[in-house]
Amino acid sequence: MRRRWSDSTYIAPSDITPESKFRARRALLAGGLGAAVVYTLGVERAVGQDTGGALRFTPNAEYGVADAPNSFKDISTYNNYYEFGTGKSDPAANTQQFHTRPWTVTIDGECEAKGTFGLEDILKPHPLEERIYRMRCVEAWSMIVPWVGFPLADLLQRFKPTSKAKFVEFKTLLDPKQMPGERGAVLDWPYTEGLRLDEAMNPLTLMTVGLYGKVLPNQNGAPLRLIVPWKYGFKGIKAINHIKFVERIPVTTWAKSAPSEYGFYANVNPAVDHPRWSQATERHIGGSLFDQRRPTLPFNGYGTEVAGMYTGMNLKTFF
Repeated sequence: MRRRWSDSTYIAPSDITPESKFRARRALLAGGLGAAVVYTLGVERAVGQDTGGALRFTPNAEYGVADAPNSFKDISTYNNYYEFGTGKSDPAANTQQFHTRPWTVTIDGECEAKGTFGLEDILKPHPLEERIYRMRCVEAWSMIVPWVGFPLADLLQRFKPTSKAKFVEFKTLLDPKQMPGERGAVLDWPYTEGLRLDEAMNPLTLMTVGLYGKVLPNQNGAPLRLIVPWKYGFKGIKAINHIKFVERIPVTTWAKSAPSEYGFYANVNPAVDHPRWSQATERHIGGSLFDQRRPTLPFNGYGTEVAGMYTGMNLKTFF
């Protein structure tokens, strides 16, 4: 099937910035030109319609890591996205005709400013930044990814959550015509995830719109995808179209599907094994088959920033 080059969400191979140029450009921006490329324009530029898919962003050196990012190929072809298939290569193969324009996000629940907002209304006030995060999957593999987005807290505060708001619930688009996996019963659709309000407001929590300086590929969760780097990857809900402030803990998809395997909190914890495999070590995607497995870091290495939120909790019970 011929790809539609008019679809602004499609990123052609020729549009992908080579990693060497990406890193050189990032170093230049970090050296003092970052302020000049902060995103301050409308949604057309944000989604790449007038820049060939490129985003305007500021590198945030505070969130760098010692290891180099995985390649664009690694990140965009090895994915969990059950709405488009259960195999790791299925999302890349099955999302290219997924339409993310027009897109709306409904905000409701325990907040003062409820409503349904277009993607341009969600994005327009928020400068974009690049953050290179460690990512850890519950299946015991890991990557390092240069995401582009903005703090989720900045978005949530716009809608003025009330004192009753203790949690935030997120839902993915329900559209079986476009999402073939939703035609089956492998999970209870639409995909639903949630965070405690203080987790959602943590500075690390990112509403993501891009990858490697480009518009987020469909297979990685376009147009809006959540990143919570101290938690396992299944918390990173994709194609978000509904955000709800709630008083009680949301019933989330994987916790409902397999409650003994996938808890609500999903903090990366080497001391809590998955019932079918150990979480003490991890395999880094992109390395040699002969590479040794790496020790898993508590909270995926972000303990300094987030451990205080769980003081007094038994993290083997609240897994």
